[in-house]
Amino acid sequence: MGPIIGVLLAAGQGRRFGSDKLLHPLEDGTPMAVLAARRLKAACPGSIAVLRPEQTALADLLAEEGVQPVFCAAARGGMGHSLAAGVAASPATAGGWLVALGDMPFIQPQTMRQVARVLEAGASLAAPWLHGRRGHPVGFAACWRETLLAQAGDAGARDILSRHPEALRRIDTDDEGVLRDVDVPGDLGQA
Repeated sequence: MGPIIGVLLAAGQGRRFGSDKLLHPLEDGTPMAVLAARRLKAACPGSIAVLRPEQTALADLLAEEGVQPVFCAAARGGMGHSLAAGVAASPATAGGWLVALGDMPFIQPQTMRQVARVLEAGASLAAPWLHGRRGHPVGFAACWRETLLAQAGDAGARDILSRHPEALRRIDTDDEGVLRDVDVPGDLGQA
């Protein structure tokens, strides 16, 4: 089995935040998407970040972190396009994908590693669960390559997960970050 590739989806518009949230500095000054990328890369040394073509400043920061930027011209069409672009940019030998979001920087690296390990152990789909809710990141084995490449619109991977609940390996966690996304500035103050 080939390596699990990290795919950071960071091409969203972030309209509700009021500014470029992915470049927004967190408490320690680290831009939000950079922290999310660092945590993903800790689990998957081979990681890709999918961005809109105009996100050159973020692309430079992520490249400095060792995360390969991939530009997706169709990103405005929805997360499914970004996901397909990330899978397409992956090596053909990828054993699967650990898909994380650029606006979820608070997921602990050990949670990312745990999802990746479950994929490496043979799970087809994997995700962390907290308080009965599925969180992020979500893992997909290589058997989903063609389905992921065909994703479009805003559903992204949600369709796969909802159509194949029997294949989803549930990983119980106490990591609050798996449910904590940042949509508006007030979300940064929640602990």
